[in-house]
Amino acid sequence: MSRNVTSSAPPPSVSTFNLLPFRSVPTILTCTAAMLLAGCQKQEAANKLPVMVRTETVAIADYAPRTSLTGVIAARTLNNLSFRVGGRVAERLVDVGQHVDQGAVLARIDPQEQESDLRSAQADLDAAQAQLTQAAATFERQKTLLAQGFTTRRDYDTADQALKVAKGSVDAAQSALANAQQNLSFTELKAGAAGVITARQVEAGQVVQAAQTVFTVAEDGDRDAVFNVQETLVARTPTSPAVTITLLSDPQVRATGKVREISPAVDPTSGSIRVKVAIPDTPAGMPLGAAVIGSVGAKPAKAILLPWQALTSSAGKPAVWLVDPATKAVTTTPVEVLAYDSGPVVIAKGLVAGQSVVTAGGQLLSPGQTVEISGAAQ
Repeated sequence: MSRNVTSSAPPPSVSTFNLLPFRSVPTILTCTAAMLLAGCQKQEAANKLPVMVRTETVAIADYAPRTSLTGVIAARTLNNLSFRVGGRVAERLVDVGQHVDQGAVLARIDPQEQESDLRSAQADLDAAQAQLTQAAATFERQKTLLAQGFTTRRDYDTADQALKVAKGSVDAAQSALANAQQNLSFTELKAGAAGVITARQVEAGQVVQAAQTVFTVAEDGDRDAVFNVQETLVARTPTSPAVTITLLSDPQVRATGKVREISPAVDPTSGSIRVKVAIPDTPAGMPLGAAVIGSVGAKPAKAILLPWQALTSSAGKPAVWLVDPATKAVTTTPVEVLAYDSGPVVIAKGLVAGQSVVTAGGQLLSPGQTVEISGAAQ
């Protein structure tokens, strides 16, 4: 016996969960649009809020920058010493860097030739003196005979002329002997003044000519600081400025100098001008060749000094933010920079005294932005 069982389960129906998104799409879009609109309004309101900045009032002042250059200490007087006679160098007694006193013998040449000339001059003098003695005796005899009437006037005149010639020969021989003695002394090269040997051009055994440079001596005394300066800096420097000289290795050693010499020509290699600064009473701590720093102030010029944070860019050119005192709105204005110093920026053109320039917070600004000043430098 079979039983037919009929299921009483309800037929499947469409789930309400699947139909809900289609009915609520307009509502969701409307809410989203409202939220975006509200966010934009809040952002716009936030943009209208003033930005806190710091400003500075523009003031025109005299700007005299100091320029510092590196130079070296050099001798004011350099002497090129040479022998006054030629010959072979027999002995060299000093070397580069050695200090010598006045009159010190620096080198000697072989004196054989000069000694020979001296002996020859002495022999000529002896012969001339012998002739003078004979001529003088002859003249005295002729003078006596003429007074007694035993000689002629012609013989007397001849004896007188021979005496005068003999005296001239003796004088010439004496001069030649003096020259020979002097030439012998010239075989020793001596220092004309105390100083330091800075260069040597010969060695023992070398043959030198008269007036050929053998040594270069930097004389003792006041020194010079020598600098290679750009031509534009020389033009901007006032006449006869005071130059502060500082030893590079020890800044505690300093002195004050004055421009002594400016080269009239520009060095074609470096494009610079050589300037020598005299240092009266040069400190002992500034030896020859020491590196020094020379500082000098340029001619004063009217300019505006602003902190470097005030500088911005507009269309690729330097500019600053100006604050309108009435509306507190900012605008950019181009400026011409005269110099970039270690701290401030030197403005030459573009600003007027009394204007308010943003010095801090400028990176948050846009044209027309209103600001709130947190502090103004007077």
